[in-house]
Amino acid sequence: MKCPGQDSRYWKPGAIFEVQCPKCKNPVEFFKDDTARKCDRCGHRFVNPNMDFGCASYCEYAEQCLGTLPDELMAQKEDLLKDRVAVEVKRYLKSDFKRIGHAGRVARYAEKIGRQEGGNLAVILCAAYLHDIGIPEAERKYNSAAPEYQEKEGPPVARAILEKLKAKTPLIDEVCGIIAHHHHPKGDDTLNFKVVYDADQIANLEEALKHTAMEKDRLKEKIETTLLTQSGKKTAEATLLA
Repeated sequence: MKCPGQDSRYWKPGAIFEVQCPKCKNPVEFFKDDTARKCDRCGHRFVNPNMDFGCASYCEYAEQCLGTLPDELMAQKEDLLKDRVAVEVKRYLKSDFKRIGHAGRVARYAEKIGRQEGGNLAVILCAAYLHDIGIPEAERKYNSAAPEYQEKEGPPVARAILEKLKAKTPLIDEVCGIIAHHHHPKGDDTLNFKVVYDADQIANLEEALKHTAMEKDRLKEKIETTLLTQSGKKTAEATLLA
């Protein structure tokens, strides 16, 4: 059975249209289900600007349905993955709104720092949302949420979630590697790890300052000595010293 969105029997007027080539402005004819076309004049290949990729951003059968997916769509798939991870984290944590809120704040800071530092946002944001996912199992098994237990129990849970979402194996492995020592930098950590670590530290400091005040000079020193990236330090100063 063909997807109704791509079946020409359901097409409406406007399903075949012309678009100017972005390079030479030559008109290029598109069918609504074309993922990309090549300009007859200059040879430039570009993505169908009117195509609603919708389900193709996450459907495991998208390549069979639409053919080889362009780079722009592959980027969209990875961007959508972190949103689906966020939903799965909420489902897993259920009514633990404190930890759900913490995961969201860490992800927000991680995205800001990651964009400035140039890390892999798909890895960074998945790890940010999932970094504390081992806490429920740690509390169940050891009656403790101590960092070493979080780091032990987190990777299997994160891996199960990411595999369910059909994430690529290298991304899964890197995210689980970050979670496995997210409280304990090793000194030779990747940029993606450093971004997630800094985001978590900022969120933790922000939450701690709501209950216990800290002198400005001491807070500045803590930011300088604890955080691992320059963008993380700038974000912390803007957030915590304002």
